[in-house]
Amino acid sequence: MTITTKDLQRLFVLIAEAIAKKRDHLCELDGAIGDGDHGLAMDAGCQAAAKAVGELDPAQTAPTAVFNVAAKAFLNAVGASSGPLYATAFMRAGAAAKDKQALTDDDFLRAFAAMAQGIQERGKAELGEKTMFDAWRPSADAAQDSWRSGTPLAACFDAALQAAHEGCEATSGMTAGKGRASRLGHRVIGHIDPGAASAVIIIAAISKFAQQHDG
Repeated sequence: MTITTKDLQRLFVLIAEAIAKKRDHLCELDGAIGDGDHGLAMDAGCQAAAKAVGELDPAQTAPTAVFNVAAKAFLNAVGASSGPLYATAFMRAGAAAKDKQALTDDDFLRAFAAMAQGIQERGKAELGEKTMFDAWRPSADAAQDSWRSGTPLAACFDAALQAAHEGCEATSGMTAGKGRASRLGHRVIGHIDPGAASAVIIIAAISKFAQQHDG
C-alpha cells in the first residue's frame, strides 16, 4: 500500500476536524496554566494547513510539497509558540519524504518520527519539561519500535497513540521547564500540558488515518 498526495490531503482534514472538536477543551486546559488560547491557535493552524493542502493539485504535487505547504500555512496562521514547532515538524516530515511521488508505510513512519525530532530541535525540548514533546517523543519511539518488530502500520500507530496518552498524562505530575507555565512553579502540578493534549489529538487523527489506510 502506498500513501499518495490525495491521502495526505485527507489526513490534514482529519487532523483539522479532530482539533476543531476539542478546541474549547484545549483552551480550558491552557486557561489553568497559560494564556487560555491554545485551542484557538491549534484550530487556526490546522484549519489553515488543511485548506492550503486541499487547494493543491494531487496529480501535480509530491508528498514533500504537501508537508511544506502545510508548514507555511500553519506558521502564517499561528504566531504563538506552537506555530514554529508544528511548521518545523511538517518541514521535517517533508524532508523525510524526499520528493517521492507516493509514500510507503516505512516512509510514512519516518515522516512521523521526523516530526517529533523537529519539535524537539525547534523547541530545544527535553523529556520531563511539561511540553508537547512529552507526548510526541514516546509516541514516535513506540511507532518505530513496533515497526522494527514487524508490526503492521495501523498497529504501530495504536502503540504510538497509547504512548502519547501516557506521555500526556505524565505531564500532570511535572513542573514546567518552558514557557509561561514555567513561572508558576509547583502550581502547575495536577494540570496536564495543553500542548501535550493537542499532540494526542493530532496523533489520534494520524492513527485513525492509518487504520483506514491499512484496512
